[in-house]
Amino acid sequence: MAANSAQRRLNQMILRQFTCRALITSQLYARIKRQQHFKEMAQPSSDLAAFRKIFSEANSIAIITGAGVSAESGVPTFRGEGGYWRKWQAQQLATPEAFSRNPSRVWEFYHYRREVMRTKDPNPAHLAIAKCEERLSKQGRTVTIITQNIDELHHRAGSKNILEIHGSLFQTRCMSCGHEAANYKSPICAALEGKGAPDPKTDDAEIPVQYLPRCEQTGCHGLLRPAVVWFGETLDSDILTRAEQVLDSCDLCLVVGTSSVVYPAAMFAPQVAARGVPVAEFNMENTPATQRFKFHFHGPCGTTLPPALECHESEQSEK
Repeated sequence: MAANSAQRRLNQMILRQFTCRALITSQLYARIKRQQHFKEMAQPSSDLAAFRKIFSEANSIAIITGAGVSAESGVPTFRGEGGYWRKWQAQQLATPEAFSRNPSRVWEFYHYRREVMRTKDPNPAHLAIAKCEERLSKQGRTVTIITQNIDELHHRAGSKNILEIHGSLFQTRCMSCGHEAANYKSPICAALEGKGAPDPKTDDAEIPVQYLPRCEQTGCHGLLRPAVVWFGETLDSDILTRAEQVLDSCDLCLVVGTSSVVYPAAMFAPQVAARGVPVAEFNMENTPATQRFKFHFHGPCGTTLPPALECHESEQSEK
C-alpha cells in the first residue's frame, strides 16, 4: 500500500513537471513567433519618389499635425524633460479642476502661451501645407488639416481647411453663458499685463477672480476660460464628426510631427491605414504607430515635408 502511494506521488510529480515544461515551451514558442512576426513586418518605406507618385494621384488628402510641427517654430510643448511652466507640467494646469481651484494661475499660464505666440512664425512645414492646399484646390482636389495644436500657426501660414480638435489659444468660452469668441487682445485683461513669467522662482500673481478675463456679452460678465480641450474633457462632437468624415473618405493621409500617443487622435492614422489607404509619417523619431504606415520620413518636418508636397510634374502648370 505504502509503495503504491509513493509511486502515485512520483507519477503525479513527473506529470506536473511535463505539464510545466510544456507550458513554458508553448509560451516560449509564442514569444518567438511574435518576434519573428515583427521582424517580418514590412518596414515603412522612405522612398520619396514612390510617395510622390501616390501623392500625385490623390484627390482627398488628410494631414494630421501635432506638437512637433509647432516645436520647429520654437513653440514650447511642455512635454518631456524640462516641460514645465514654473514648477508645473501642463497636465497639472490644463484641467477643469485646476481652473476651479486656481483660475488666476491657469490664466497666467495661458496668458504666457498667448504672448509667446506673438513672437513665433509659421515654419517651412506650415507653409508647405498651406501652399499645397491652395494649389490642389485649383485642381478640384482637397487638403484637410486635422491639428492637435492650439497655436493657430496653420491659419497664419495661409491654410483654410483646418479642424482644430483641441481648440485654440485665441478663443475663449464663458463659464456662465457658454458664449465662445475669438480673442486676440494683448494682454487679454489689464490684470494679466506683465504676468505669466515661466521662471520657477516666480510667485503666483493671485489675481482676484473679478479681475480675470470676463464675458462681454450683454448682461453676463461671467468668467472666461480658454476654449481649449483640457485633460479629462471630451473633444467637440461636431469637430470630431467632421474629422472622422475626412479620414473615412481620404485616399492619402500624412501624419506630421505627432507622437501618436495622445488619444483619440493617436488612432486616426492607424484607422486610415487599416482600410488600405497609404499613410506617410513625417517625424523626428519612430512612434508606436510607425510600423502600421506605408512611409516614414525621418527628420525635421520643415526639411522633409516641403519636397514631398511640392508641385508634381504630372500637375498642370499654373499660369
